[in-house]
Amino acid sequence: QVQLVESGGDAVQAGGSLRLSCSATGLQFRYTQMGWYRQAPGKQRELVAAISVAGDITYADSVMGRFTISRDTTENMMYLQMNNLKIGDTGVYFCNVARGQLGRTTFKGPNPTSWGQGTQVTIVS
Repeated sequence: QVQLVESGGDAVQAGGSLRLSCSATGLQFRYTQMGWYRQAPGKQRELVAAISVAGDITYADSVMGRFTISRDTTENMMYLQMNNLKIGDTGVYFCNVARGQLGRTTFKGPNPTSWGQGTQVTIVS
């Protein structure tokens, strides 16, 4: 069974930075297209960054140039470096298998059914 654990969220001022981490059991990042999702208050969860098995990276327009997704296949960890944070970045961030449309890339396959607790990111002015 896949278990995902996200960490690193915090409350920071606009313009600040955070680094989120994701660990997994039952799933190897080197063989799986993975992504970071964000669920803003009152909104549906959306895919904001993804990395393919080959290492190709895609971002949502809203985070392009500010967020960087990366992975360490040796440690089976995934990260999201978030810089120049904005109020609109507030939400709960989840890591999971990348599914759905992100930019011009369609990540195909069944939707993930098992989610971690996520990590809360709150941006204040």
